[in-house]
Order: sequence, then C-alpha cells, then structure tokens
Amino acid sequence: MKLRINHRTTYRYSRPVGLFAHRLILSPRTDQHLRTLSFSIDCSARGSIDWAQDVFGNTIATVTFSEATAELTISSDAVVEQTADPWPVFNIDISAHAYPFAYSSEDKTDLGALAVATSSGGRVSDWAEAFVRSRPTDTLSLLKDVNAGILTNVSYRIRDEEGTQTPEQTLELASGSCRDIAALFIEAVRCLGFGARAVSGYLYDPHASIDDGGSTHAWAEVYLPGAGWIAFDPTHRRVGEACLIPVAFACNNGQIMPVTGGYAGAPEDFVEMDVSVTVVEIHE
Repeated sequence: MKLRINHRTTYRYSRPVGLFAHRLILSPRTDQHLRTLSFSIDCSARGSIDWAQDVFGNTIATVTFSEATAELTISSDAVVEQTADPWPVFNIDISAHAYPFAYSSEDKTDLGALAVATSSGGRVSDWAEAFVRSRPTDTLSLLKDVNAGILTNVSYRIRDEEGTQTPEQTLELASGSCRDIAALFIEAVRCLGFGARAVSGYLYDPHASIDDGGSTHAWAEVYLPGAGWIAFDPTHRRVGEACLIPVAFACNNGQIMPVTGGYAGAPEDFVEMDVSVTVVEIHE
C-alpha cells in the first residue's frame, strides 16, 4: 500500500525570537518492506538545510535559520510504499530457536550497547525474569509474551511532556506513553540477554477516523540471528512491521526525537507548541 505522511510542528512565541539550529529526524527509512517515493521539508522561517547521517544511519536534517520570528512551522511530507506482511514468518537461525542462546562473538561486538541493560539485577530485571517459564524455552514465544504482557501491568496514556520515563518509573506508575512502554520492553529484553533498539516513526491505522489518521509512534526491534531485526510494538501487542513506518533507530528514544531545537530569549517568550500528523492511504 502507498501512504502519504504529513508531519507539522508549530512553535509560537510572544515576540520575534532568534532561532538556534533545529535538528530534524523526519525522513522514513527505506528497507526491505518500505520504499520512500518522495520526501520534502518546508520551514516557515528562512534558513538553510544541511543533510547528514548519524552513527545509526538515520537521515538528519539540520536547519540554520537566518531571521527572527514569532512563529515557526516545520512541515514534512512523505509518500512511501509499505509491503510488510501482517502475519510474518521469521527465519530464525536454529541456534537461536531456544532461549537462552549465545550471540556470536561478531554479533555481540556489533550489538555493543544495544545488548546492555542498565538495570540488571533490579526491579525491571526481576519483572522480565517472571516471563521465563522454563529453560530452555522457545525464543520467539518468550519475546511475544513480554511484548503482550506489558499492558497487563502498564496502561497506555497520552503524555505531552517531553522525554521518556525510566522503565522503573513506568512500572511504578503503571502507565506510560508509547515511548515509555517501548523503553520498558527494550530494557526488559536486554535484561534477558537480547540485543534491542528503539525505533521512532509513524503508525498507520486503517480504521481511524479522517480526523485521526495517524500519529508519531515508538516501538522496539530485537535482533535474532537469521531473522535479523524483528519489530515488536508492545503498545498494540503486535509483532512485525505492518502499519509501521520507521524513521530512525537508536539505543534509546531520547536520541531520535523528530524535532529538537531552541531559541534565544526568555522562558516566558515561549507560548505553545502544536504537533499534527496525518497518515493516509493513497488509492490509485
């Protein structure tokens, strides 16, 4: 299917302010299931755009502005073709069919920080361990149990504050946004010895109303030998890339915020920020 994605971020100030450079991570990532057909960025204030890739291979646009403004709108428009199977079959290497298994020395080196838990031996580690019914056990079934089990303990809530809760905070509060829930899943599976990474992007819901056609979204991927990176969306208890449009990968969500930047002025100069996203299917 073909999808059109529009992402608009608007900042309003009480007076014209000078703008610092803004870092934009908005361009969808092309992979075996996603092809970007077109992509553009438009800014309401004059400036120049420099393009680069970060250490994860994400496309980064840095906008340097040349004029002060009381309102800044950054809009991106993309058309992509999504071919992910809603019921995928994963060709996991036989060596990783049963958990626990050991990554090869090469994989372990390349995964690096993506396989290192920060709360080993703590509450998240104990919580994750409760999903392991026996050793050995089926690897994919274990990961699916963790993916589906988070919403048994944690309720989804829309959270407008910037940043991501720690996994411990999410368990303590028993609630969190999609990025908080994804961060808990990532930390839990890292505690179990898996390599995992954070993913930011968009969610397409074909059953949503025309006024709620899409949203920014956060989920996770786990690396399994043979199958490679497998998408896990604990917020919706789904596995696989169907209806997901990845934009960026990183060790944690804080590294891949869609729009970051600042301004020269007093805190009270800032009035509000508004974000709107639409993801619609294109019928041809």
